[in-house]
Amino acid sequence: MSSNDFPQLDVLYEDNHLLVVNKPALLPTMGVKPTEDSLYRQAAAYLKQKYNKPGNVFVGIVSRLDAHVSGAIVLARTSKAASRLSDQIRRGTVDKRYLALIPSGLQPATGRIIDRLYKNESRHRMEAIPDHAATVPGEKQASLSYDTIDQTTSQQLLKIQLETGRKHQIRIQLKNAGHPIIGDRKYASQQSFPRGIALHCYHLSFLHPTKKQLQSVQAGPPTYWNADRFEKLPLFLRSENEKRN
Repeated sequence: MSSNDFPQLDVLYEDNHLLVVNKPALLPTMGVKPTEDSLYRQAAAYLKQKYNKPGNVFVGIVSRLDAHVSGAIVLARTSKAASRLSDQIRRGTVDKRYLALIPSGLQPATGRIIDRLYKNESRHRMEAIPDHAATVPGEKQASLSYDTIDQTTSQQLLKIQLETGRKHQIRIQLKNAGHPIIGDRKYASQQSFPRGIALHCYHLSFLHPTKKQLQSVQAGPPTYWNADRFEKLPLFLRSENEKRN
């Protein structure tokens, strides 16, 4: 496989046990057809080429970002790291924070959203159960907290902190709140977006699987977000970076 087969990974952190990258939107993490690209294949090719490794290269997928979502994601380079990171994710100790763009008007500016989600088998996706509706078999509680970083007349920039880890949780809950993520046609957005949807994992922190110390990374939003419209974002990201250091 030549170095031209895959674009250069945006590597945020790398050592003998970990590879943390800034995943672009529209790139699936894994689970695609043999002819299709994925983060897993890009990472394997990157490691194989960089370290001139013969045969297959170990890449442990311990969590995923939706194909339409961009941002920081950690991959394991050893089975030990994969096992220990997976355990942290199961226990909910991995800290993921997101930026989301929605239509302006979500109130209050800072808050918490709690929903009951269930899998709609006929539509093959998770959905929110209406308030005061009867209990649905298999339903799961989903909760997140949000803060408004800045807003224009038409768009509101949020920081999202997940409290539970349900599939498509942020997308479903913001849609249910009446403010779907911009570009997210699957969940009722009527607005277009240049690439994927306006959801980006900007912060990721976890316990290093072998060093046993906190490992944190930060990735600003892609350039096509035109984030310079939001004057408060640079100060917010600097403050977040200072907190992790």
